[in-house]
Amino acid sequence: MPTAPCSPRDCVESGRPWTGAPRAVLRLAALLAVVVLGVALIPLVGLLRDQPRQRWIRRWCLAVVHTAGVRTRITGAARPTGGLLIVANHISWLDIPLLAAIRPARMVAKTEVRGWPVVGALAARGGTLFMDRDRLRALPGTVERIAETLRGGSAVAAFPEGSTWCGRAQGHYRRAVFQAALDAGVPVQPVRIHYRLADGAASTVPAFVGEDSLLASLWRVASARGLVAEVGLRPEIPPGGHADRRALTDAARGGAHRTGSRSEAHP
Repeated sequence: MPTAPCSPRDCVESGRPWTGAPRAVLRLAALLAVVVLGVALIPLVGLLRDQPRQRWIRRWCLAVVHTAGVRTRITGAARPTGGLLIVANHISWLDIPLLAAIRPARMVAKTEVRGWPVVGALAARGGTLFMDRDRLRALPGTVERIAETLRGGSAVAAFPEGSTWCGRAQGHYRRAVFQAALDAGVPVQPVRIHYRLADGAASTVPAFVGEDSLLASLWRVASARGLVAEVGLRPEIPPGGHADRRALTDAARGGAHRTGSRSEAHP
């Protein structure tokens, strides 16, 4: 199973400069309100047509990030319709709403997430495709379910590193989800996520690694001042250009280091 050497003690900054405890509490309260409101409106949002529904989901995901005190800068764009595999490096729980703000997609997650309190139920309700990393024999079936989702015209978002990293380094991309893209004949959208402070310095404050608890990570993010999430969408990799999943995986990982074409800043 993929693991990272990162740990809160060795890799994660303390969160300075602090924004202050009262403001951090207000941010967490606002974050909880936004999440509860979004969950309550799921049945109504499901009744909307595709484009209005996607706009609402994108705005809600950005609201989740912004109420936590994190500004966003999105560079590049994803195709709005059709099957698409979105792949990104993995640092924080913030990565999930950030990817959904690019284009709403069905997430690929480890089966352990299904058993998490609250989060597991929300993930299952949101159509998450769970992957059992303990049962290699189940992997072909999971790849086929992902491929079927892509063939149906939906976007699928995955973190091929298989584990979170602090952001100073990254892991190797696992190849299974790329096989699904090959089987479905859909493009791959590489994405690079990076966190900085307002002065431009790289920050590991948002990292959610090792034995870190979600509550501790939430408090660290809400307490920090001037966090910025940079999301770079790299050139899309069209189908048919790579003979096997190894070549496609290498192209996607390499593509994550190229520059995008359009930027969209959100305060």
